[in-house]
Amino acid sequence: MPSVRSHGRAGRRMKADINVVPYIDVMLVLLVIFMVTAPLITPGLINLPSVGQASDVPAKPLEVQISEDGQVALRMREAGATPQDIPRDQLVDQVRQRITAETPVVIAADGKVPYETVVKIMDELRSNGVTRLGLLVDQGAAAQEPKKR
Repeated sequence: MPSVRSHGRAGRRMKADINVVPYIDVMLVLLVIFMVTAPLITPGLINLPSVGQASDVPAKPLEVQISEDGQVALRMREAGATPQDIPRDQLVDQVRQRITAETPVVIAADGKVPYETVVKIMDELRSNGVTRLGLLVDQGAAAQEPKKR
């Protein structure tokens, strides 16, 4: 009678299962990395002013007026002050001559002035040392318009 053993192959079978333990280890390491780094990432917070928050203008600011055609004028925000037209290339010099460290500067731009023009003027003023800078809003017109959702 021949022996049932045949070179050791009959005793071993092919295993068709996937060993998932290494994948679980990698997943847990990634989870720990994300849990540790998530609190360190600061989200970009933007505090946009609403018209209700901008009700009081501090002190007596210098107002930079930008008309629809791009003409720039300066005036102090006080009773009876009239705007004085100035060339755009002299804006920074004129503003720096008229303000102190505590004087705020507000930009009053016509609604039809391109956004890019307002941002360029703000950037010019900030890069030349004007730190107290803001935008002037028309609160009366905003209160009359119905809110859109």
